[in-house]
Amino acid sequence: MKRLYVLVNKRLNAVYGCVQGGHAVAQFMLENPQQNWNNDFLIYLYADTDKWAQQLKEQGVRFSVFHEPDLNNTITAIACQDDTGELFKNLHVVK
Repeated sequence: MKRLYVLVNKRLNAVYGCVQGGHAVAQFMLENPQQNWNNDFLIYLYADTDKWAQQLKEQGVRFSVFHEPDLNNTITAIACQDDTGELFKNLHVVK
């Protein structure tokens, strides 16, 4: 089963962060139509999105970013497929 991880900016409250995460999921699906995610698992985690965007880029991991125009184009969420979960095992679930 494929897992789509959504890293939500840790400075956002859960509701607003999850809305931003939805934008990141949509962006991921638009940018990666060949990824057969098929709505299996969707896992929302709090993260330092600026740090993670850089880290994922350096590791060559495919991911999509959502920048919120109303927050000065801040990275509010990242969507990334990771079937093992190893990349994000130290992050906390959004509650």
